Amino acid sequence: MSAKSAISKEIFAPLDERMLGAVQVKRRTKKKIPFLATGGQGEYLTYICLSVTNKKPTQASITKVKQFEGSTSFVRRSQWMLEQLRQVNGIDPNRDSAEFDLLFENAFDQWVASTASEKSTFFQILHHTCQRYLTDRKPEFINCQSKIMGGNSILHSAADSVTSAVQKASQALNERGERLGRAEEKTEDMKNSAQQFAETAHKLAMKHKC
Repeated sequence: MSAKSAISKEIFAPLDERMLGAVQVKRRTKKKIPFLATGGQGEYLTYICLSVTNKKPTQASITKVKQFEGSTSFVRRSQWMLEQLRQVNGIDPNRDSAEFDLLFENAFDQWVASTASEKSTFFQILHHTCQRYLTDRKPEFINCQSKIMGGNSILHSAADSVTSAVQKASQALNERGERLGRAEEKTEDMKNSAQQFAETAHKLAMKHKC
C-alpha cells in the first residue's frame, strides 16, 4: 500500500472523510522548533492533504500529516478549512517547479514538493476543489502554469479522454452500420438477380414446352 493510500485509510476514512489528493513536501525555510515541541521523535515525512467530508453539506479541508522516522503510522497535525486558504503561489509560471507557498488566514508556509509533477497534480485538484466547493472568497492562485488553471488540467484531460473514447466507439458503430447496410444492399441485389433468373428460366422452359 502506498503512503497516500495509507494516509487516506488511517487519517480520513475513520472520520468519514475522503482524501482527494496529497503532496509530499519539505519546508524551503526551516522553522526553529524546540526539540520538546516534536516530542523528541526526530526526522519525519510531511504530507499536505486535501479532503472532503462525505456528509452533506460537504466541507473541504487541508491537513498537514506527518510520519515520524521508524514508524509505520501517520499523525494528523495542523488543519485548515478550505475557506481559510487565501493564496496559492506557484512561484514560477514559466517552468516546472516543485516550490510553492500556501497562505492561510493565520499561517504561511513555504514548501518544496518531492517532484514538480506531484505539485502540479495537487495544484490542479486543489484549484478544481476550490471552484467546486467555495462560493465566496475563493483563494488567489498566482504564479501558476496555465495548465493548472486552464483546459489542460488532468481533470479536463480525463474528460477529453472519455469524450474521445465515446467518439471513437460511435464512429466504429457507424462504420459497422454502414458495412451492414452495404451487405444488406448486396444481399437484396443478389435476391433480385436470383428472382429474375428464375423467372427467365421459367419463361424459357414454358416456351420450349410449347
